[in-house]
Amino acid sequence: MLNLIRGSKYVNDMMKSISGGDFHTIGLKSDGTVVAIGKNTEGQLNVSACTDIVVVAGGYYHTIGLKSDGTVVGAGYNGHGQLNVSSWSNIAAISCGGYHTIGLKADGTVVGVGNNTSGQCNVSSWTDIVAISCGTYNTIGLKADGTVVATGDNEYGQLNVSAWTDIVAISCGDFHTIGLKADGTVVGVGRNTEGQLNTSSWTDIVAIAGGMYHTIGLKADGTVVATGDNEYGQLNVSSWTDIVAISCGYAHTVGLKSDGTVVAVGHNVYNQTNVSEWNSIGRSIVVN
Repeated sequence: MLNLIRGSKYVNDMMKSISGGDFHTIGLKSDGTVVAIGKNTEGQLNVSACTDIVVVAGGYYHTIGLKSDGTVVGAGYNGHGQLNVSSWSNIAAISCGGYHTIGLKADGTVVGVGNNTSGQCNVSSWTDIVAISCGTYNTIGLKADGTVVATGDNEYGQLNVSAWTDIVAISCGDFHTIGLKADGTVVGVGRNTEGQLNTSSWTDIVAIAGGMYHTIGLKADGTVVATGDNEYGQLNVSSWTDIVAISCGYAHTVGLKSDGTVVAVGHNVYNQTNVSEWNSIGRSIVVN
């Protein structure tokens, strides 16, 4: 049985290997190439030429890849300039919002491009950041001291994270924000009309992911818990085992297994859950 360790390099690396865009799914293969499936109206699946990738991230209609040299590449819709990342360097992490892209630099500062109508790209003053996550119109940053900063739209209170402490991981749904605490419990703020914040009973969580109206948690034993909207079956993860990473799209959920294969449930109108033939996904094949 898996015994995933919260905050370990293995868990952190695996979480960078799959990503759900709004209606597409992206997988990072162990050789640094990228596969993608789902909606491609804006070219967001045009990743076949990508090489030497170490992190993938998906937005509404765009896909971003971080290369091992700290530069960033992108594909898909660029109507708000969310793909204007060619000048970025020394990037250590990436995240996509609906129509914006955020990069965490190795020195703990943050850069952003794309739609900024709600101030979601106003991150230039941030320092000492160790992780980032984007919602539709907001951006969240985890600081080295376990506190959290936020900017952008706050219509549902999704930025109300200033009181959080002892946080080790963060994830944004479209209109809610989730934080994983060092003790394996989960806190959340923002929209809860579908129960996506009902995580107070969760324990022994090692990773988290937020979708449009749902939230997923990966447990240390490789099983998965879920809460929120289940209209498309995106919460039907109770039978999953041997999972090492999770990600959410608009209304679908993706899980990476320790053998490099991928499982998915939920909305599939654009074939975004048709990942059963994927293999060799993940930046590492060594389990703790």
